[in-house]
Formats: sequence, C-alpha cells, structure tokens
Amino acid sequence: MKRLFVTGTDTEIGKTVVATGLVRAAAGAGYRTVGLKPVAAGCEIINGVLVNDDARQLMLASNVDLDYATVNPVALEPAIAPHIAAKQARVSINSGVLKTHYERNLPDDIDLAVFEGAGGWFVPLNDYETFEDFALVMELDVVLVVGMKLGCINHALLSVRAIRACGLSLLGWIANFPDPSMDVAKENLETLMDRIDGPLMGVVPNMDQPSAEAVSKHLNIKAIMP
Repeated sequence: MKRLFVTGTDTEIGKTVVATGLVRAAAGAGYRTVGLKPVAAGCEIINGVLVNDDARQLMLASNVDLDYATVNPVALEPAIAPHIAAKQARVSINSGVLKTHYERNLPDDIDLAVFEGAGGWFVPLNDYETFEDFALVMELDVVLVVGMKLGCINHALLSVRAIRACGLSLLGWIANFPDPSMDVAKENLETLMDRIDGPLMGVVPNMDQPSAEAVSKHLNIKAIMP
C-alpha cells in the first residue's frame, strides 16, 4: 500500500479539494484508493454521530467502501484548532493510537491511502505532538498543497523546509488557486517553481464549484503511481 499525507500551507486553501482530486484521479486510473481524515474539527451531529464534511467528501471520492469511523476516528464538533477542541471535549489525540487504528482497520488490498491533515504542517495534536509526528510515525510521503494567495511564497518555503528537516520525503507540491483575483499570480507560481526542489504535480485553477472529478483532471497521478 502506498501512503500519502496531504498537508497545506494554511487553512482554507483548498487542501480537501486537492486531496479528493488525488483520490478520484487514482481511483479513475484503476487503483483501489481511499481518502482518510485522521482528525477533523468542525463536525455536525447527524443521527447522533459527529460527521465532518471533508471526511465525507474523501469517502465519496474513494472506490473502496469503509465505514465512517475508520475514515475519521477523531471527530470534534467546534471548527477550531484540533488540540483545543479535543481538550474541550475531553478527547485524547495520539499519533501512536491513530497508527494502530489504521493498521487494524485498513484492508490489505488497498493500492493507495491518502491521509489529509488539518490546517498546516505544525498544527498541534496534543501538548507535545503535531501533525508532523503523525506523518512520521506512519512513515508517509508528503504532498504539499500551496494556497496561491498573498504570503504563499513564505508559507510554502517554510513548509518545504520543515518537511525535509524531519526526514520525510516531499513527493511533490500542488498549486491551488482559491482566490480568482490574486495579483501577479503567474509570477508567484514561477517563483515557487524556481525555489521548491520538488516536482509540481498540478496547478488547480479557481473553480466556482470544485468537484473531485474536475480537480482530478489538473493533477498528475503518474507522479504518485507511475
């Protein structure tokens, strides 16, 4: 099973849009693919169960059926930093526990598992761990989603440095345009292409209603599953 961790340069930059697009692209290429959301803050109660829309979108893009609890083991109601939401709910988040959960519950015949983080690389899970620790304990290759907006160059280069500093592999990066009116967008993209030592796996234009299918057409799945 190939396993990826999709992280972003910030929150609200289209990380889920890109993650679902990756899942759909791999599924469309014939690979048994699942999208997973280990920790989700910002859930609604449906039939007495906390459910996150990002996790649901990942499930819809997948071509392997898993129950919700397998996809999203930690669901938190308020849309705030996960470690704060967990404290308020008296829920414990631990990267080792999450690893055990997925090792026990993911089928052996999956070709690709796409894990989506929350926020950016150093978003805390608890008092001593961040999403970096989860990616490390799971030994995941990393795909960085760069939200193309003012400040993205600094955020992207800092994220790339942090990913590489911890010893994980940056499989590639994807430019996503959440802002249709970004000034000097072409120049910003060119700067990132010059400065990020890693393959650009796709450029996702701004879309009014970005579906997994539409986004998948802008991604190079061969960079992940050659």
